[in-house]
Amino acid sequence: MKKIEHIGIAVNSIETSNILFKKLLGTPCYKEEEVASEGVKTSFFKTGLNKIELLEATKEDSPIAKFLEKKGEGIHHIAFEVQDIVAEIARLKEEGFTILNEIPKKGADNKLVAFVHPKTTNGVLIELCQEIV
Repeated sequence: MKKIEHIGIAVNSIETSNILFKKLLGTPCYKEEEVASEGVKTSFFKTGLNKIELLEATKEDSPIAKFLEKKGEGIHHIAFEVQDIVAEIARLKEEGFTILNEIPKKGADNKLVAFVHPKTTNGVLIELCQEIV
C-alpha cells in the first residue's frame, strides 16, 4: 500500500456538511460526484496532501444508508492507494482477510475500488483504491 488516499465520512446531508467542512478546513469542496451503482453522492476536500470524502446516501438500501441508520454520521472507511489492486486483493486474501468485492469496481474520483471486511480489520472498513488510467 502506498499511502492513505482518503478518509470517508458518512453524512446525512452533503449540502450541510460541505458548509461545515469548508469552515473547518478553510477550503471549499473541489469535486462532487454521484456513484449511482452504490447509491451514494460524494464530495471531496483536500487539505495539504490529505483528502476527505463525504458520502450521502441516495437510496434507502445503499450501504451508506444502512451505515447511517445503524451508527449515525461519522467515519465510514479509510482508503489506501495501491499500485495494483488485483495483486493487493490476492495478497490480502492470502493473508486471511475477507474481501467484500473480489473484482474491483468503479468508484468515485476516477478510482477502481475494493473493500476489506471490517470484521477482519479490527472493525475498520478498508477501501483499496487504484487510479484508473
